[in-house]
Amino acid sequence: MQVYIVMGVSGVGKTTIGRLLAEELNLPFYDADDFHPSINREKMKNGIALEDSDRKEWLESLASKISEWEKGEGAVLACSALKEKYRVQLQSVPKEHITWIFLHSEYEVIHKRLSARKDHYFKPELLKSQFDTLEMPKYGFHINVDGSVEEIMASIMAKIKGSSKAPVGLIGLGVMGKSLAINLATKGVDVSVFNRHVEELEVDIAKNFATENKSIYDFPWFDNMEKFVKSLERPRNMILMVNAGPAVDMVIESLLPFLEEDDLIIDGGNSHYKDTIRREKELKEKGIIFMGAGISGGEEGARKGPSIMPGGSDQAYSRVGGTLETIAAKDKNGDPCCTHVGPNGAGHFVKMLHNGIEYGEMQLIAEAYHLMRFGAKAKPEEIAAVFENWNREMKSFLLEISVDILREMEGDAFLIDKILDAAKQKGTGGWSTNAALELGVPLDTITAAVLARNISGRKAERQKAMEIYGNSQKQFTTVEEISNELFKAYKAGSIINHAVGFDLLLEASSAYNWNLNLSGIARIWTNGCIIRSQLMQDLIDVLRDTPSENLLMNEKISNNIQDYQPHLSKIVGKALNSGFPMPVMSSAINYLHNFTSAQSSANMIQAQRDFFGAHTYERTDKPRGEFFHTEWLDN
Repeated sequence: MQVYIVMGVSGVGKTTIGRLLAEELNLPFYDADDFHPSINREKMKNGIALEDSDRKEWLESLASKISEWEKGEGAVLACSALKEKYRVQLQSVPKEHITWIFLHSEYEVIHKRLSARKDHYFKPELLKSQFDTLEMPKYGFHINVDGSVEEIMASIMAKIKGSSKAPVGLIGLGVMGKSLAINLATKGVDVSVFNRHVEELEVDIAKNFATENKSIYDFPWFDNMEKFVKSLERPRNMILMVNAGPAVDMVIESLLPFLEEDDLIIDGGNSHYKDTIRREKELKEKGIIFMGAGISGGEEGARKGPSIMPGGSDQAYSRVGGTLETIAAKDKNGDPCCTHVGPNGAGHFVKMLHNGIEYGEMQLIAEAYHLMRFGAKAKPEEIAAVFENWNREMKSFLLEISVDILREMEGDAFLIDKILDAAKQKGTGGWSTNAALELGVPLDTITAAVLARNISGRKAERQKAMEIYGNSQKQFTTVEEISNELFKAYKAGSIINHAVGFDLLLEASSAYNWNLNLSGIARIWTNGCIIRSQLMQDLIDVLRDTPSENLLMNEKISNNIQDYQPHLSKIVGKALNSGFPMPVMSSAINYLHNFTSAQSSANMIQAQRDFFGAHTYERTDKPRGEFFHTEWLDN
């Protein structure tokens, strides 16, 4: 008979799920903890981790019991079985008579559960040692336990019954697609994968991916679209991980002949939000559900847990929200960095703006690096040490990787000095600028970052210009003299960059009736994504307290800005006078001065417009909303 061993670290629900499974299969249930000798239980009660010598007698006893149960009616056993050698010791019967069910989740999620558990001898402090000890099995059923008990049981029973249909299909096995497929599989989500086969261009991509990852999961792979669609449970859920633009429409067109009503397509790429709005409308007319989901985190994030920004109907999110939350990163409280952002194009708009803020943050760091490298003649390892010191406070992923970049050597030289200073972009930063122009929102820092990349790409022209104008850059300081003031300037620029970004989200939310939860968006940007930082963590509360105002109006933020502003102005002035461009830092201080000026220069603009085009103007001595025109004297 069959013995089902439900395994995993303490807190994953082995006992709860084991009892339910035993009831479902009409088998007796046993808990391995009940077989521990009293001395072992006393150790665990006192927070002392067990040694292998402590487990020897226990494992031998369990192996004997498993042999008895296999010869009898079978059983369900809840047992941690964290190491492979423990599982080998328990394997006292033929392998085909044991079914391993591996329950798992992230450390933060399990720790939160254990901390809430009362009257149990296992202490939460022991959890880290269990995660350190855990060797994930390369066999059996892998079941993520972030969902409800009902969802967990449904997944287990589907596997036991040998359902040949996968609940999720993934199309497009580029870097992100491959990583996301592995993430899904290791989180217990059955997934079929598809990649087109094009001779001499894309050959056996799906087949090779499945072969290379066979030790992780037996991926059903396809390069035939019809067979791929037929491999999925109905109603079907398909994730598209293909390049934004025409490629998305081409894949949808190739899918449509094989789809049925209520099938769901999820676009996980960086599509433009207006394309997402269009696609959702067009597909709805055909009875197909469409969702645009922004996914951030790069290759590592997609593999280990990204930040996910799904936008679409409530119906769509209710179908796949649990799955998306399962594979997402977790915030500091163990909650998924995934939330239903809003309807139609909201998810891709939010992802677009995430990338816009990312552009600004990257350029801020680049400007600080450049000023120290060439204005203070600091070596890369010195700058790395400065950034590392800054990041003790900032906890910024981008600062963190910048430290690693600056320390990377190629032979005896620093790699950073060999990288051409011509930056690339994929368009999302520029899309943010275009959206801001359409909505009438200032987006100074993000736009400056986009344009800085544009001018960097003109390397040959810049070299010729230097021959004409000469190199005006000169050393003007040392790292020791500048690092503290530069840090405060950097912090000011970062706050202002986030403020203009969230201001655009606020305006888009109103213009498109999306009802965006800005605090919730900040929360899902605290892990898994590229712009995660301590500032983003702080913004959760700030945006909750003042959800409908520019961030710079918040008292805590304004206090910080007033402290940092003089240093930002001073750094920008020194840098410009010494010939060093500071596009984002200078745009940040200009934005701040404009934002805090009760009297701007725009009265002259309005007078000029009325003079040459009779565009009218409002008056300071009349109510707002009344417009006037002057017959100007043309001298």
